[in-house]
Amino acid sequence: MHKVHSFLFHLFVISTMLISVSLSAKTLWSDFSLTALKGKHYQIGDKQRDVFTMEYAAGLNWGDIFVFVDRLQSQNGNSEIYGELSPRINLFSWSDSALKHISFASTIEFKNFTSAIGEGQDMTNYLFGIGSKFQPAYFKFLNVNIYRRFNEFGSDNMQVTLAWALPVGPFYYDGFIDFTNAKDNKSASQNFTSQFKYNLAPIMGLTSKFFVGVEYVHWNNKFGLKGINERNINLLAKFHF
Repeated sequence: MHKVHSFLFHLFVISTMLISVSLSAKTLWSDFSLTALKGKHYQIGDKQRDVFTMEYAAGLNWGDIFVFVDRLQSQNGNSEIYGELSPRINLFSWSDSALKHISFASTIEFKNFTSAIGEGQDMTNYLFGIGSKFQPAYFKFLNVNIYRRFNEFGSDNMQVTLAWALPVGPFYYDGFIDFTNAKDNKSASQNFTSQFKYNLAPIMGLTSKFFVGVEYVHWNNKFGLKGINERNINLLAKFHF
């Protein structure tokens, strides 16, 4: 299993490098943001955590890329770094349709957990599949990806991810839904996480967006653990550069 993961990792890195070199990588748009979150109803481990997130997204002439890194700090001293790197390469494109792109979709998930006494654990998963980008009325984007998950621990399985962004005046509603099927002794899991926020930038005289609001996590069978259901509201502040 580890040999398979190593091969997929190197294939992923080499393919990304070849694409970057062979194509004239023109950036069509980009966005960078920092977010602070605070919640008190986490499941598994300490219930109260502070989360700091860095996000970067960009549209390029060959596709798009999204990367984020979370730093989670628990009140009991545990800490965690979790991130995802998700490039998508356009295979087919349409300009006069609500469906804009069909893509090769990929994601690397990585995590490092450190307990208060210094014990740690690392995890890396690789996801490959087909992605699509829609542009329905009123939405900034609506993406649907179907992946095969190559998990470091346990059997491989499938995942479907929906992600969207819906601006409504100074308000903004965005988020994602992950569906994963059962594997080994793990149950099927559904993670519905969304943010509802308000842009304070015009009031404060800022040229960049500054959101305040809430993030709500509605997660059934968290990490595939049957009966572990998280209902977690986080206070949110997010600044775009």
